[in-house]
Amino acid sequence: MTFALSSPEIQAGGMIPASFEFNGFGCSGENKSPVLQWRGAPQGTRSFAVTVYDPDAPTGSGWWHWLVINIPADVTELLGNAGVPNSSTLPKTARQIRNDYGVNAWGGVCPPPGDAPHRYVFTVHALKVDTLDVPADATAALTGFMINANTLATASFTARYGRT
Repeated sequence: MTFALSSPEIQAGGMIPASFEFNGFGCSGENKSPVLQWRGAPQGTRSFAVTVYDPDAPTGSGWWHWLVINIPADVTELLGNAGVPNSSTLPKTARQIRNDYGVNAWGGVCPPPGDAPHRYVFTVHALKVDTLDVPADATAALTGFMINANTLATASFTARYGRT
């Protein structure tokens, strides 16, 4: 079976619904994180990490919207709106890492008005370790380094969002 990531709420290659837009920075969405589901993880997977990244953000380095690490290997789904701060629906061992909005939670899509729709890359990483030992105040860059250093395989899809 091929390692694959999907969402019943966001179509791969499609447009992201407004309910997933950030509420702040000029955006007025519901700031909900989507349901994410994966299957076909490779042999030897000991945990997962999930990331959501906008490579089109006008920052010079993109924008990290969500980072979740230490998801147990037997988990194959994150529930809708699991990305709230201090989430009670994430697996007990999972940790949300500070996103580029500065919070340990989901930070919804919010491209500048008038930009062409941005790409949002949703990725699940199958990891060869049970946990990633990163500091409580770890940056997205440090966490990304640790994720990539321990990745066995990834599954991704990309969707778009724009504002008028």
